[in-house]
Amino acid sequence: MGQNIGLLTLVVSEYDEAIEFYTQKMGFDLIEDTVLSEDKRWVVVKPKGSKGSGLLLAKVANPLQEKSVGNQTGGRVFLFLNTDDFWRDYKIMIEKGITFLEEPREEAYGTVSVFEDLYGNKWDLLELKK
Repeated sequence: MGQNIGLLTLVVSEYDEAIEFYTQKMGFDLIEDTVLSEDKRWVVVKPKGSKGSGLLLAKVANPLQEKSVGNQTGGRVFLFLNTDDFWRDYKIMIEKGITFLEEPREEAYGTVSVFEDLYGNKWDLLELKK
């Protein structure tokens, strides 16, 4: 069976600030930015060179969605950004002002550290052991 997860929706406060964060600070590629209506756009970002899943940046449309911005998983790590060079990406992210919530650590599965995006969603930067 040939299936994969294409996109994950990330609820954001504003399109342009989210695009700026993900493209300028995280180094993602802007794959698509299409206006659908006066208040709605189809905005997709992916890590550079990724052939896998991307993020659909979805602007809040009501008060219930507003409450989930920055807390889409109830305070748990939401997304895992895998890398082939943890220390390279960690240093770049620090230089670009990304906030890490802990010191990097070695685990049985690889090198990892938790960071926050611009809204406070928690991510793991992770280099898996080979």
